[in-house]
Amino acid sequence: MLSAAIVGSGNIGTDLMYKLLRSPVIEPRWMAGIDPDSPGLERAAAHGLAVGSSGVDWLLGQEVLPDIVFEATSAAVHRANAPRYAAAGIRAVDLTPAAVGPAVVPDVNLGAHRDAGNLNLITCGGQATIPMVHAVSRVTPVSYAEIVATVASRSAGPGTRANIDEFTRTTSRGLETIGGAARGKAIIVLNPAEPPLVMRDTIFCAVSPDADQGVIVKSIEDRISEISVYVPGYRLLDEPQFDMVGDLLRVGIFIEVEGAGDYLPKYAGNLDIMTAAATRVGEELARSSDH
Repeated sequence: MLSAAIVGSGNIGTDLMYKLLRSPVIEPRWMAGIDPDSPGLERAAAHGLAVGSSGVDWLLGQEVLPDIVFEATSAAVHRANAPRYAAAGIRAVDLTPAAVGPAVVPDVNLGAHRDAGNLNLITCGGQATIPMVHAVSRVTPVSYAEIVATVASRSAGPGTRANIDEFTRTTSRGLETIGGAARGKAIIVLNPAEPPLVMRDTIFCAVSPDADQGVIVKSIEDRISEISVYVPGYRLLDEPQFDMVGDLLRVGIFIEVEGAGDYLPKYAGNLDIMTAAATRVGEELARSSDH
């Protein structure tokens, strides 16, 4: 059992708390924020967590420190906090696009980074789309991958909006370094529709015309099953599509991500997939520390 702290008392930190409270191998004991009137801190206190509104200064001043910290703030804040966690011997799971530590998608490459002191969860678009690109690239080379992540405008808070530039850079890099594409491009769209729509992602992969389409489809379906274990609302909207673009075969994958509704509304699948991935990473680290 690992003791855990959540830094960031906003919507993402609060939703993450509810997921961690259900975990059999992680004990959330602290939540740090910067607003003494934060509803997130109030909810955390009601669930028995120690809370503080002086941020990381308060957390690192505790007599007992957590084994692991989940950072749900912003890229700039995590870059400032990361060296302090390392100095204190606390492992960090970073839900911002700061990219201080190695980028991980739980069921794709976590095994290669279990010993890292800081793990980055890339972005919501990365968690949703990189597994699909990797599902294709593990069975045939992908020369180019492009993703469009469409999220409800109402689910994009100040942190998400402040991190838009980091989102595109970090996700594009993840399509290459984790997804396996030779080149990657990421686009995010904030959809103002009312009522809000669930997160939807379009993934295009360019492959050789003689690639085995049946093998690609099977790999995609297998990966969907793997991700849906910890993100139940992760699903294909339609069968993968294939068409020729110039001299390359384009694979089109269309998914949606519906949230679990722990705290965030179900349309906020873009946020839910981040807290679900963070929980998955934390639990895998806890289980590996027992061996």
